[in-house]
Amino acid sequence: MANLQLLRERYVQDAIETASPARLLTMLFDRLCLDLEIAEQALRDHELATASDRLVHAQDIVIELQSSLDATAWAGAAQLAQLYAFVFRRMIDANVAKDPVVVAECRRIVEPLRETWHAAARLQHAGQPLSTSA
Repeated sequence: MANLQLLRERYVQDAIETASPARLLTMLFDRLCLDLEIAEQALRDHELATASDRLVHAQDIVIELQSSLDATAWAGAAQLAQLYAFVFRRMIDANVAKDPVVVAECRRIVEPLRETWHAAARLQHAGQPLSTSA
């Protein structure tokens, strides 16, 4: 069983190391949404340790997203950084208060961002230019 776990970890590490920047971004958002979903349910089920672990991991992801954001790349980058900071603070609030409603609020903010980044990655993969205007 230990060998199977090592093989899985190696597979995941290889997948991360060979992923394109767009794929890495979508992987981060997928995991962020999963962490929030698990944390919300864990809080509803009064599984506080699980909820805290998932919220802390989600916070780590948001820090990574915020630190990798190039503020000079496009006009909306500063607003996105502010949104990341807001979600980060709300996740801390949710963890301190043990409030699944606040986690759900974070999910409602993050999930549309995930879908947007997935759509952008699909366009990039298809060779279509990405428009920065709405």
